[in-house]
Parts: sequence; C-alpha cells; structure tokens
Amino acid sequence: MNEQFRSGFVALIGRPNVGKSTLMNYIIGQKIAITSNKPQTTRNRITTIYTDEERGQIVFVDTPGIHKAKNKLGQYMVRTAEQSMRDVDLILWLVEPSTFIGAGERHIIEELRQANIPVILIINKIDTVKPAEILTFIDTYRQAYEFDEIIPVSAKKGTNVDDVIETIYRYLPYGPMYYDPDAVTDQPERQIVAELIREKALRALKDEVPHGIAVAIEKMKSRKDKPIVDIEATIVCERDSHKGIIIGKQGAMLKRIGSLARPEIEEMLEKKVNLKIWVKVRKDWRDSDIQMKNFGYGKDEM
Repeated sequence: MNEQFRSGFVALIGRPNVGKSTLMNYIIGQKIAITSNKPQTTRNRITTIYTDEERGQIVFVDTPGIHKAKNKLGQYMVRTAEQSMRDVDLILWLVEPSTFIGAGERHIIEELRQANIPVILIINKIDTVKPAEILTFIDTYRQAYEFDEIIPVSAKKGTNVDDVIETIYRYLPYGPMYYDPDAVTDQPERQIVAELIREKALRALKDEVPHGIAVAIEKMKSRKDKPIVDIEATIVCERDSHKGIIIGKQGAMLKRIGSLARPEIEEMLEKKVNLKIWVKVRKDWRDSDIQMKNFGYGKDEM
C-alpha cells in the first residue's frame, strides 16, 4: 500500500443556495447531488467519493443548507448539517462573495468554533463579481474567523477548483481507501432517480410549490428481454391546488417534468427508461415524522 496515501471525510457546509452541490458535482465529474436556484434543494446528507489512486481518497459529505427551520423537515435538515460538522476531518464552508456577514453566517461561525476542526473558506460565485473586489471579501471573512485557508472559486465554471482539491489533500490524514476506487457515491440508484425528478420539478414549477414536494419511486425494474428500465414515480405535494399546478393544463407540466428528467436518468442508468409519473396530495407531510420517513427524510443518521 502507498504509505503516502491520504484519506478522510470532508463536510461541505453553508447557507442554502451557495453552490455546495454544484461544487461537489464538478469535482466528481458527474451529477450526484441535484441543483436548482431554489433554497433548500439538498435535503439529505449526500456522500460522494473522489479518488486519486496516487494521492488519496476524499469522501465528501454534502449537507442541507443551514437555515432557520419552519417545520420538522427543516429541523431535520439543519440537524443533519450541524451533525456532519462534527464527524469529519475537514470542513469546507461555502459562502457567496459579499462584505456582509449576516446572522446565518454568524450562527455557522459559532458552530465552527465548537467543532474544533480545520476549516477552508470557499468564496464561491467569483464569476459574478469584479476581480478587484475579491480581496475585500477575503478580508471581511478573515476578520470574522481564523480560517486555515481561504480560496475564491467559481464552482459553475471550475475556476480554482483544482486548488481546492490540492488543499484538501494537505489537510487529510494518511490512511486507507474507504471505498472502491470506482465508487462515486453511496446513494442508492432509486434515491438518485427520485432526486433527479425532484430537481426537474423544482426548475419547472412556480415558486409557491417546490418546498412542499417530495418524490417517491414506486417501481424501478429492468426488463428481461430488452435494455429498458420501467420506472413509476409519485410527486407528493401538500395541497390540492399544488396538484393542479404540477399536472398542468392537459398534463403539460407533468409531461415536461418527465421529459426533462428522463435523459439524465437514462445517462445514469445507461439504459432506456420508460418513466411514468403521478401526483398525490399528502397534507402537511413536512411536519409528519411518518410521512418524512416514507420519503427518505428524518431517518436517524445521528
């Protein structure tokens, strides 16, 4: 075994919509975590694996955005993110380029102080600001907390992402390969399929609907005689009025969600997909422990 091989666990934390999943997908080189411009897109703790057989293996833990919870699902998401900060070798904290450090960021700083783990600050979305401004953002955060490293990046364009990987390896301990070198995630295929459908729904629907939806995979089976996978999925929403919006006029919105999701599911499964989607109403499911567990949230991961 390579005695210089490094391995360890790295948490990606931050407020909603700062680009954690975008960064992780870019590093891995394929989509594992879904993305959208809507906050709280990531709901579960998602593990992905980056392996360089010469240098080491980085196990990323992408967490839900830390925010002020308004229901049991929100509480579960925040608890999952904060717990992840205590179980890792290194923390990557993603922030947007700004000279304003709000209450949400200050809450995260307090959590970092208690965690007592090396922290790399990632100032993301630098493609949206002038280069001359970046030093000002770095200086603002440097005064708020003693970071081990500060790296400005654009996860969307890949700017300085190689620097992030190099820096992570410097902070990881020497150790074994935890996962097979070909592994990229511990997520079951069913869960990734459900999340891909939810991502397309998030992107296609109006603002008032997305937070209240979940996706359940009722059936996922490969045909014996053909390279086709039959998938039956249900989009669950909280109100009857939302059901109408998701289905759309003469089923147009539901067809759109399916046509957006199918190519990416086929690419992941490397097979043709026969996808059928239904819509059901489960009132206030985000405040129901039983319903949340049915949709894969709220399981005791602690």
